[in-house]
Amino acid sequence: MEYISVAIAGVAGFIFGAVWYTLLANRWMAASGVPLDESGAPANRSDPVPYITSLLGAILVAGMMRHMFVLSGIDTVDKGLVSGLGIGLFLVSPWIATFYSFGARPRSLILIDGGYATFGCMVIGIVLTLF
Repeated sequence: MEYISVAIAGVAGFIFGAVWYTLLANRWMAASGVPLDESGAPANRSDPVPYITSLLGAILVAGMMRHMFVLSGIDTVDKGLVSGLGIGLFLVSPWIATFYSFGARPRSLILIDGGYATFGCMVIGIVLTLF
């Protein structure tokens, strides 16, 4: 059952990312400098590699979070929410901020991508504790 819960939590994090970046698409495209095609959409939107990478990454994060949750006794939705939020906000987002700051990336990109990391981990934490 643990593999299924990890897969479901990873898919939930991936779906959250799809919604997050759909809502913030124009701001993200402007901040990230992603190459655009003639219609104004990302030039690589039909390339499956970023989507596959994102899904696999979310599943890997969910797997590690499940491992940490089991070792720490995190077994309720409330604890999963708070722990996921903390992992995203205090572990993942600071790394993103560090990389982007040294790379002279816009602060808005730090907020967009850091927000996804924070709330995506929260979603994964909730889903992991539901199963």
